[in-house]
Amino acid sequence: MRTELVIDAEKGRSPRIRSSGGLAARITGPDTVHVIGTAMTPLGGDEISVRVTVGDGARLIVRSVAASVALPGEKSVRSASNWMFGVKTDGYLDWEPEPMIVAGRAEHDATTELDLAASATVRLRERVQIGRWGEHGLGFWRGTLSARVDTVPMVMHTLELGHGDVLGTPRALTSELNYPGCGEEVLIDESPGGLGLRVPLPLGGSLMTWTGESL
Repeated sequence: MRTELVIDAEKGRSPRIRSSGGLAARITGPDTVHVIGTAMTPLGGDEISVRVTVGDGARLIVRSVAASVALPGEKSVRSASNWMFGVKTDGYLDWEPEPMIVAGRAEHDATTELDLAASATVRLRERVQIGRWGEHGLGFWRGTLSARVDTVPMVMHTLELGHGDVLGTPRALTSELNYPGCGEEVLIDESPGGLGLRVPLPLGGSLMTWTGESL
């Protein structure tokens, strides 16, 4: 199944939403949208495309109603999603959906692209869990993030979790990109249950990554 979701926010009016396939969205506040699943997705072979644009001086907060569950399909175990964000001059975006659960032998590739103006404010938070309760060593997730400020590259990195990953044992991930602030020093969190690292970025902002056994 092919799923497409487009959210456009402009200053002074409610966000405009277009959708098809397994996702929809509803306006739940003056600047707030909740993403809703309308069909079981992603299954193996599914592709999800989400595009979010925040215009000059506009504000947008996006949440989701429930976690997403990636499942293997009849002919393929692999699904993919592409998340594209554009935040223009003085725009504000706060994106924090519920986690992605990669269940069974499913494999999911997630690509996130962010283009923002130097005067924009952005918080992008992503959470992933490999396996449902009682599942071990099966699913796989790969996430690639690329971000640009006024077309200048700010960060690009890729993380893998699950079966055959290069990180070893972690099965859970939290990743958060903040721009322009949230600290100018490297911070390491070695609290029980996981390992976290926050790194300042050369063009401003920071990238926090935490991995552990469970969210």
